[in-house]
Amino acid sequence: MFSIDRIRNLKFPSRSILTIPLMMLPLLFLTLGIPGLLAQDQAEPATSGQKQETPPEAGGPQNDVGPYAIPKKKEEPPPPPPPAKPKKVEGMPDYSIKVDVPLVNVDVLVTTKDGQFIPGLKKDNFRVLEDGVQQSLTDFDVSQAPITAVLLVEFASTNYYFMVDALNASYAFANSLKKNDWVAVISYDMKPHILADFTQDKQAVYGALNQLRIPGFAETNLFDALYDTLDRVDQIQGRKYVILVTTGVDTFSKLNLDQIMTKIKSTHDVTIFPISVGFAVRNYCEAHRCGYTHGMGIPVGEMDYLQGDNEMRTFARLTGGRAYFPRFQAELPEIFHDVIGDIRNQYNLAYRPTNPKLDGTYRKLKVEVVAPDGGPLKVRDQKGKDVKYTVMAREGYTAKHTVE
Repeated sequence: MFSIDRIRNLKFPSRSILTIPLMMLPLLFLTLGIPGLLAQDQAEPATSGQKQETPPEAGGPQNDVGPYAIPKKKEEPPPPPPPAKPKKVEGMPDYSIKVDVPLVNVDVLVTTKDGQFIPGLKKDNFRVLEDGVQQSLTDFDVSQAPITAVLLVEFASTNYYFMVDALNASYAFANSLKKNDWVAVISYDMKPHILADFTQDKQAVYGALNQLRIPGFAETNLFDALYDTLDRVDQIQGRKYVILVTTGVDTFSKLNLDQIMTKIKSTHDVTIFPISVGFAVRNYCEAHRCGYTHGMGIPVGEMDYLQGDNEMRTFARLTGGRAYFPRFQAELPEIFHDVIGDIRNQYNLAYRPTNPKLDGTYRKLKVEVVAPDGGPLKVRDQKGKDVKYTVMAREGYTAKHTVE
């Protein structure tokens, strides 16, 4: 093999390189290239047959180039040990005690003798007594929310003037609604008929009332219709109202007065506003001795109407509502203006009763309006004169019953 020193010691004739025979050029190139290849072989280490080891810090799959620079996941700390169970004492039964005291909501309406709502009352102005024991109020606000109401209308083949008054009262109520109110329309004679389910469309309410043109039966089963309505609305959450347009006379119901009173007492968050119809005709027939005015073949006299009026007042008082007895058609818009005002402007009180027993008993409520110092509250008008006011709230509620 040739070396670099031997090539350097070679002596050529003093002629130009162009005169070197062509056959010597390959030997010259071969001689000059061998040292370069040897130098390259000494500089680069051999890689054939040996893979690069993966650094311990890197993770992930391998390839021909090397490992991906993917850091390993940090080791998660072990989960905390479960809490140690208390040691069981020998002879002690294994059970737990849980007391669930429900929240009682009471809607209170405070108005003047003219039916005007008295605003500005505070939480300290109300005192709630349950079975004579004062309760501590936990929540207090004034409701201005949309209403959820059922218009329950008596429409039977009884008397023409009764039907006209019922329709006029129903349309007057529909006119007082707002776009966010939920209303259902139910008529009744021998049995209730759902004309419109709960809707916010006022035109649907008008369409339901337009169906009341030809009455069917002469019976007016008020107790059955009211029981069915209360049973339906009891499944709805929140506050509900029943606008009862009726003569107050029940002719052929399967239920009696005691049963419907029990149903009213056990139904939660429902206020009834009865609107009497046919009052002017009743007064006229009483003065002129017209005879029976309710329907053909049904023996109804003035005493039955007076009993119906008393029942409507009782329904309203038990639920915190108010009964109205208009004598003229022109009174209807003002009446429903008051009803809607009563519904939209109420004081909402809530408390947890001191009696936590879930025994299903009926508990009487009494709501009083007092001054901050505990004395009687005085309300004055713009002229500084004392104004008499009325506090309306439901008379009681039925506690929940625990099923064992």
